[in-house]
Amino acid sequence: MLTNFNSMLKTAYAQKKAIGSFNFYNYETLKGILQAAEQMNTPVIVSFGKKYLSNMSFAEVKAITAASADLYKTDVCLHLDHCDSMDIIYQAIRAGFTSVMYDGSALSFEENTANTGRICEVAHANNVSVEAELGSLAAGEASHEGSADDKEVYTSPDAAREFVDRTGVDALAVSIGTVHGLYKGTPNIRTDILQAINEKLHMPLVLHGGSGTPEEKVKECISNGIAKINVNTEISDYTVQHTRALLEKENPHLSVVALNQMRYVEEVVRKYMGIFANQ
Repeated sequence: MLTNFNSMLKTAYAQKKAIGSFNFYNYETLKGILQAAEQMNTPVIVSFGKKYLSNMSFAEVKAITAASADLYKTDVCLHLDHCDSMDIIYQAIRAGFTSVMYDGSALSFEENTANTGRICEVAHANNVSVEAELGSLAAGEASHEGSADDKEVYTSPDAAREFVDRTGVDALAVSIGTVHGLYKGTPNIRTDILQAINEKLHMPLVLHGGSGTPEEKVKECISNGIAKINVNTEISDYTVQHTRALLEKENPHLSVVALNQMRYVEEVVRKYMGIFANQ
């Protein structure tokens, strides 16, 4: 069933596990994620970004997610991913999304804090959880979230404490060296900064840029407070590569392509769910 992410993230944080937040763009990707969640017996966050509104409207997203979630024996959070528009966030809340992410990381600390606080007031009044971001990630290869102009700014532990106190946000996305997309070189994940943030906040933290992050670093991050991890690029990259190989080998009916794409998505999601749960 549909729920917000508060209870699932608090439980994961306490158990030193993480819940996967996986982006979907159509019915096939959504179903692949939900099938993986049921097989792995884990709650899941299905994320839809504003840039995919050309694929589906918020009303369509809510309808197919609610209908699909009722078919699977797991809790499902419908999450608006990476949105810098307050108006679009309010649209998602009205449409029935159960959590939203406001990304004010490009703004000044004061403006990000003020906007996030206003969003929290509206969202919490509607039983919707809120994620915000402090610091910013650079863009890697094949990124579909950021831009080449994005600069890496590490999250300050002291600023994070003030930000959370003033906004009442439910989860905080931090910048510690991951990138949106795939790494161009060897990643330098600053778990020392993460540990300091966790010691200040004692609340669920979020890691963006999960695609391609080394497994040992992912597990180290989880042990230091990361309770939600975003995966987008690898879902797309893996599915496109395998679809291309399928089409080069045979000329399948479109319905067969769709079934295979569900399976490709499921394979990626199951891999990450196993890592996040330390299985």
